[in-house]
Amino acid sequence: MRAEESAERPLVATLLISSSAQDYFNQLRQQHFPADRNYLDAHLTLFHALPDQPWVIEDLSGLAKEHTPFNVKAEAVVSLGRGTAFKIVSPELSAIHQTLRKRWHDRLTAQDQQKRNFHITIQNKVEPHIAKKLQSELTPSFEPFEFAVSGIHLWRYLGGPWEYVTTIYFDHFFTSPVM
Repeated sequence: MRAEESAERPLVATLLISSSAQDYFNQLRQQHFPADRNYLDAHLTLFHALPDQPWVIEDLSGLAKEHTPFNVKAEAVVSLGRGTAFKIVSPELSAIHQTLRKRWHDRLTAQDQQKRNFHITIQNKVEPHIAKKLQSELTPSFEPFEFAVSGIHLWRYLGGPWEYVTTIYFDHFFTSPVM
């Protein structure tokens, strides 16, 4: 791929979340995201626009070998102004992002160089009063919950839709030292 095409079609890195959480967020997204703009499943973004270069997969594969699956917490329903999301918190998630952000700093977009406020969007690009209405419906019954993250998905951004590239799984196996 030429450098110009790489810049035009960056990679998006999202987290592989448990199937039950994925189903839950997808269902809410299908109900509340404008149908004409909803061509993606719900997702937890790690990076928005990585260069489409082999070193990205190599670095992520190396990092994945150092990590096991971990839990994140859907902590609150939050406003996006013209949308609604769930705030996602986890020390492990923040640490992984910070490690990669430092390693890749000179290769990242301004958006990806920033500290992340992790979230899963279930509604976007609606009038603010519609977003506030959904938040007022969801918030009273919402109770924080945890779900597992077990890897990283890479997608190629195609100007709206995404093309699946690969999934890199966190190491599931522990080896105990021989005594």
